Amino acid sequence: MDHDRLEQIMRRLALEAGDRIMEIYAAPDFDVRAKSDDSPVTAADEAADALISAGLRAAFPDVPLVTEEQAASHAQAVRTFLIVDPLDGTKEFVQRRGDFTVNIAYVEDGVPVRGVVYAPAKGRLFYTRGDGVAVEETGAFAKDAAGPRRPLRVATPDNAALMVVASKSHRDQATDDYIGLYAVKDMTSAGSSLKFCLVATGEADLYPRLGRTMEWDTAAGDAVLRGAGGHVVRFDTHEPLAYGKSGFANPFFIAYAPGVDLKRA
Repeated sequence: MDHDRLEQIMRRLALEAGDRIMEIYAAPDFDVRAKSDDSPVTAADEAADALISAGLRAAFPDVPLVTEEQAASHAQAVRTFLIVDPLDGTKEFVQRRGDFTVNIAYVEDGVPVRGVVYAPAKGRLFYTRGDGVAVEETGAFAKDAAGPRRPLRVATPDNAALMVVASKSHRDQATDDYIGLYAVKDMTSAGSSLKFCLVATGEADLYPRLGRTMEWDTAAGDAVLRGAGGHVVRFDTHEPLAYGKSGFANPFFIAYAPGVDLKRA
């Protein structure tokens, strides 16, 4: 894989998908339907998926593509592949909260090595450069050239005063009980894969997820966090979260900055 070319294409497709999503977001109304698992889907999910999928298949025809909105792609047995969640945080989108993201990642031998997370309503763009370093880009986000970028690095955590981020739409008592095992200075909530990015930027030290997620929900944010020096591990064993699992369902997991004294529930 040419990682420099991959960076350019994933970044451009994420920005173009973000434009399309925001066109629909700005409309006075849009339809919301329920998928077979009762999760919501909108025209924005489908439009972004069509745009990203076409772009990736044209650029990388020999690389398997897994995308949330195309059920046929979920039957693959793959270890190296592209994976897409065209609109992560559909509930936030529907409720017009802004915490939704476009997610594109490249998984190599079960490890998410490159990814882009774009939050169009918040104007935040995170991705891994061709060399694997995670950055946040600022500015006007021109499609054909990157603007100012700052390399990301996780914070050095203080285990007596941790910064924790948790899900905005999926908080439950089990999550609160687990967070209660730590000495927490402050806690914030965020939607979608932005939680990974807040750990990557040093705005948070710890993000536990004790709930259902799929690999397309996590791969891009995981790649960005890894590129900033962070880790994502299984909740039960503390082993690195692996990708290309049958059915693409994740176990519970913990994303964190090195130095956090991980607890076991």
